[in-house]
Amino acid sequence: MTQAFDVVVVGAGMVGAALATGLGRDGFKVAVIDRSSAPDFAPETPPDIRVSALSAGTERYLQELGAWNRILSMRATPYQRLAVWDEARHPLSNLMPRTLTEVQFDADGLKTSHLGHIVENSVTQQALWQSAEAEPGVTIMAGQGVSTLTPGAESVTITLEDQQTLEARLVVGADGAQSAIRTMAGIGVSRNQYSQQAMVISVRYQGPVENITWQGFYPSGPRAFLPLHSAEATHPGESWASLVWYDAPEQLARLKGLSDEALRLEIQRAFPSQLPLLTHIEARASFPIARQHAKRYFSGRVVLAGDSAHTINPLAGQGVNLGFQDAQCLQALLKEAKRAHCDLADPQWLRSYEHQRRPANRRMMMTMDLFYHLFSNRTPPLHLLRNLGLGAARALPFARNQVARYAMGIDDRLPAPLARLTDRIPGLRQL
Repeated sequence: MTQAFDVVVVGAGMVGAALATGLGRDGFKVAVIDRSSAPDFAPETPPDIRVSALSAGTERYLQELGAWNRILSMRATPYQRLAVWDEARHPLSNLMPRTLTEVQFDADGLKTSHLGHIVENSVTQQALWQSAEAEPGVTIMAGQGVSTLTPGAESVTITLEDQQTLEARLVVGADGAQSAIRTMAGIGVSRNQYSQQAMVISVRYQGPVENITWQGFYPSGPRAFLPLHSAEATHPGESWASLVWYDAPEQLARLKGLSDEALRLEIQRAFPSQLPLLTHIEARASFPIARQHAKRYFSGRVVLAGDSAHTINPLAGQGVNLGFQDAQCLQALLKEAKRAHCDLADPQWLRSYEHQRRPANRRMMMTMDLFYHLFSNRTPPLHLLRNLGLGAARALPFARNQVARYAMGIDDRLPAPLARLTDRIPGLRQL
């Protein structure tokens, strides 16, 4: 027997689960399909190696979905400060002391209690699954993949791997960068593979939980520190953190092959001096970095959200926040379409979604690319330029803070002069 739904969301990761929850709260009948089951959480276990820096804007959205308090009841680490600086050494460095090129953002200066939270992906996902399951209109089908999509005049038929069939007015592809739904819909992508990769390392360090996240930029790529929760219950006087090391694939392969103790010593030597004393390596993993953008966000009765539509350089941890913005935008437009008694796949609504989200996503892509190329370059003029840029940011706190409030989701809009500037960058419209 074929089951009928308003919307079928394929992919119950953070973005897909958020969208399904929101649609369920708005009265839609929703099915969520995912090969995996909800991740488990036990407070005594070490942190998930995958973490995200959730912005203030994302926090507000998760509060609307009823997921934020669930997250706080598990684990989330607020941070009040964010710092960036240039660690590359070159004769031109002597022209400008490092103290003048370190930029720090502080919650007090931005008139907010905190800049964001560092949260394990599994914690966010579990909270969203719980919120989705609490909605009577949402059905989660775990342990399933999609075999076929068959478009019709008024609906699309989905066949699952166990031969169940579903019928929906709209299918949302939220199944990640290698989206099968995107492929089934015939939507292509543009892709740019970076020469760097990123290694993520879960560590314990000596000392209390830090309230700052920072990145030091090296020619080979940034090295970042993200604070997590206290390890006090089992390791008195220690705390957890997530480290990110960007470098050439061969260098990361060498590091991954080291023993825990050898890797700990290598990190302590190679990271900025601000890194606390590490006491333990819990886990490590590396992954390639690519910028990818779908050539269009919808086709027929299929629409894309999150990593299925776009992936960016994870330099500032904005990927998941962009995905949540996609979900929030699509949810609002589908609610309006329903209120207007329109077909959920009416191109006017899906086109509005793409017109709102594509410029915002490509603007962030371009910004991350500019940072990547500017800070991963040994050319003396560019070295001087980035130091001058950091120095200017330090000297112009009002402008710097306005941009930071937008980037962290505290304000909804980029300051008008900067928005006009980014819109004029050559090549932005082609992304």
